[in-house]
Amino acid sequence: MLSRNSRLLVFGLMALLLIAPALAMPGGPPWKSGDNLVVETGCSCHGDGAPSNSVVVSISGVPRSYTVDQSYDFTISLQHAENPDGGYMIWDYNKGTLTPGEGSRTVADEPGALSQSAVGNDWIITWTAPSSDVGIIPFQLVGNAVNGNGNFDAGDAWNIISFSISPPDTTTNDDDDGLALRTISVGDYDALFVAVEDPAGVEAERQENLAEKFFDDGNLFYFATLSIIIVAAVIQGEFYERRFGGGPEYLDKSLAIPQGVRRSAVAALLLVMFAWAVDGEQPWEIMLTLGMLALWAIFGVYRTIVQARASPQAKDLV
Repeated sequence: MLSRNSRLLVFGLMALLLIAPALAMPGGPPWKSGDNLVVETGCSCHGDGAPSNSVVVSISGVPRSYTVDQSYDFTISLQHAENPDGGYMIWDYNKGTLTPGEGSRTVADEPGALSQSAVGNDWIITWTAPSSDVGIIPFQLVGNAVNGNGNFDAGDAWNIISFSISPPDTTTNDDDDGLALRTISVGDYDALFVAVEDPAGVEAERQENLAEKFFDDGNLFYFATLSIIIVAAVIQGEFYERRFGGGPEYLDKSLAIPQGVRRSAVAALLLVMFAWAVDGEQPWEIMLTLGMLALWAIFGVYRTIVQARASPQAKDLV
């Protein structure tokens, strides 16, 4: 059996393995992925494990040939159709001096290399040429455009640039013709304008639109049908009352006049509100409700008039 100290050591190692990616990635990529340098081979934990032309990695301000002890400002940028931000790592094999700017830092395992200090884009760094002619200076730059979900998955995309700067006085750096500094890029610019739609997102949007359509149509058909049933019920009630019930009940004019005035005022107010709703292009639910209430009030006025004109029955004269 493992001793107490051995168990603590095992648990400690497991915890370090679990948190290592979380500690390494937000402040910059790790220096190595297995036995390989990330700046040379990329990282298999992002994307499909291979460089992708869907992300354009570029670096601008690069001279064709360097001047000893001179400093140059490089701008590192990422472009992707869907992922606006990400990270990077750059190294000149310690031939010159790379100095981090805002949003960048030196790599802990290789202070001569730089990476981002937080997820972002458009980093400006400074490279100072060596103090003597050391020949051609190679550079490695890897950029990773991430989807921001906090996971290392296929939604991320990365690419690698390998470039070099020639020794002093081996190229023509003519500032007048704009050829002194250059921008170097890798990736497919056409891919920036072709965002791949997420099938799950498309289906979710379709289902949402379908649900809204059923809700709107369901409400429209429900209230329209209910209105038709109410109107039909009133007409049917009037018919049966006249045909089999002897007509409407008698209402004395002393009661009918104040009742008619009240109902007429309510009907007029509801008609004004209905006209306002139509003129203001209010939602159909409001117009339908006010219209039905106005009809109800008008029907009340009609019933008062009909009852006042009805012939009194024997029971009404007692």
